[in-house]
Amino acid sequence: MAAKRPSEKAASRLPAVLRTPRWRHFGRIALRVAAWLVAIPVVLTLLYAIPFVRPVSTLMLWDLVTLKGYDRQWVGIEDVAPALVNSVIMSEDGQFCGHWGVDLRELGGVIDDAIDGEPVRGASTLSMQSVKNLYLWSSRSLIRKVLEIPLAIGYDLVLSKRRIMEIYLNIAEWGPGIYGIEAASRHHFGKPAKALSARQAALLAVSLPNPIKRNPAKPSAGLNRLASIVMRRAAQSGAYVGCVK
Repeated sequence: MAAKRPSEKAASRLPAVLRTPRWRHFGRIALRVAAWLVAIPVVLTLLYAIPFVRPVSTLMLWDLVTLKGYDRQWVGIEDVAPALVNSVIMSEDGQFCGHWGVDLRELGGVIDDAIDGEPVRGASTLSMQSVKNLYLWSSRSLIRKVLEIPLAIGYDLVLSKRRIMEIYLNIAEWGPGIYGIEAASRHHFGKPAKALSARQAALLAVSLPNPIKRNPAKPSAGLNRLASIVMRRAAQSGAYVGCVK
C-alpha cells in the first residue's frame, strides 16, 4: 500500500464532518474572505499614500449609512496651525517621530499591567489610532488591539509621518458628527484651523480622548489644567515634532 502524503495524513485526522465536500467548500469561502479582509487595508494604505486622496473613517461611513451625516472639511497640513500639530503629538503620541507605528515601550507596559492585574492604560500611537479609524471599529476589544499592531506597522512603513499626521487630523472625531480639524476649529472656535491660538490648539488636543464629553470651547477646570500642560510641552517640543515639518 502506498504511503499517504503529509496533506492526506493531516486531512485524515480531521473529524469526519469536516472532511465532507460541504465543509471543504465553506473552508475555501472562509479563506477567500480572510484574504480579502487582509488585502483591503493593504490596497487602501497604498492608495492613501497619494497626496490628493482624502480618506474617510469607518465612523464617517457609519454616519452616512445611518443617515446622520457629518461635517468634515479636508485641509492640508500646511494650512493647520503648527501649535495644533505639536499639541496633538505631545498629547497623544510623544514618540511619534521616533517609532515605526508601535511604541514598544508603552505596549510592553500595558502587557505588564495586564499580567499583574493592574488597570490597563492606553498605548495607541497616532498610527494605531489612524488604522483603527480607517479600517476597524471603535469599541474596545483585545481582537481590535491585536489587529491594530500589524496594520499600524504597515501603515507607518508606506506613508510618511507628515502624511500620517495629515490624514489623522482630517479623520479624528471632535464631537458628534464633527470630523477633522478644520470642521472642529470652525465649530468650536469659529475660525479656520490655521488661525488657532496655542491655547485653543491645546484644548482641541486634550479633548481627543473623549470628544463626545469633552468640549474644548467650554472646558472644565480639569481640561484647562491638561491644556496648560500640553501647551507648555508643545512650545518646547523641538525634535519631537521634527518629522512633520
